[in-house]
Amino acid sequence: MLSWMAWTWPTAFLFIGIFCAMGIITVIEITRPGTSERRGVLGLTTTRGDRLFLSLLGSTYIFLAWLGFFGMPLWIPLGIALAWGAFCFLKV
Repeated sequence: MLSWMAWTWPTAFLFIGIFCAMGIITVIEITRPGTSERRGVLGLTTTRGDRLFLSLLGSTYIFLAWLGFFGMPLWIPLGIALAWGAFCFLKV
């Protein structure tokens, strides 16, 4: 049934994590609507969803750049991506 894509456990965990993050953002927005918009250090007015998108997009670029320049292992870019995500949600 799912043979059209090479599903592995890391791939499944990635998608599960993204959908869980979107679900958490949705629940927070339902319980506390309209409190997420703010202007950060980049000069952008962002919402929680915008900050999630920026953190996921930036993390993708961090991992791709790391793989392009250094290759494996991926523990160091994981730490950088987590720091980038924290920065996005706290300061952007």
